[in-house]
Amino acid sequence: MATLQEIFENTNYPPHLAALFDTETLMPLGPGKPAKQKEPTLESASVAALFAPHQVVDQVAARACISGLWLFHNFIDRSHLICQSIDTREGSYWHAMVHRREPDFWNSKYWFNRVGQHAIYNELCQGAAELAADTSSEAAALLRRQRSWEAAAFVDLCESSYHTGSADEQLCQRVQRLEWHLLFAHCFRMAIAS
Repeated sequence: MATLQEIFENTNYPPHLAALFDTETLMPLGPGKPAKQKEPTLESASVAALFAPHQVVDQVAARACISGLWLFHNFIDRSHLICQSIDTREGSYWHAMVHRREPDFWNSKYWFNRVGQHAIYNELCQGAAELAADTSSEAAALLRRQRSWEAAAFVDLCESSYHTGSADEQLCQRVQRLEWHLLFAHCFRMAIAS
């Protein structure tokens, strides 16, 4: 399993795009507070400008990345506005993540059901097990036991640890961070056909 830093470095993001996120931030399990200082940059950036010098060959995947950037900075409504109009597995995945963070756990599971199997699930399953290796709890045990990624089970873990301040909440945040990076990198590669 690649580390977050390896995913970040191996994806070949343009510096101006990479500057909009990092591998250290733990997004909250809930909506969080929007990063208002990033709003003007996100608001004014076009797909072509964000992805330059790469040529965007899949505009839908590029829009999925934009949804992900808004979500990364806790602009839940802006992310939702974009992803709800993307009728792909990736759009449904971002949509599921938005609802999980609102929190609207039932609706999140609905959208994960629409995702079906996803290309990042194997790496996410392995990475979640590695992240859970140092935590002794029921949630960590579940993440270590999984042989394939169970998105609905992870939604349940997020719901049960939401606002508890527990080790499980931090573990879910770390898994969520990995999930975000894997999905964003996947969408970025689709957008530039890399």
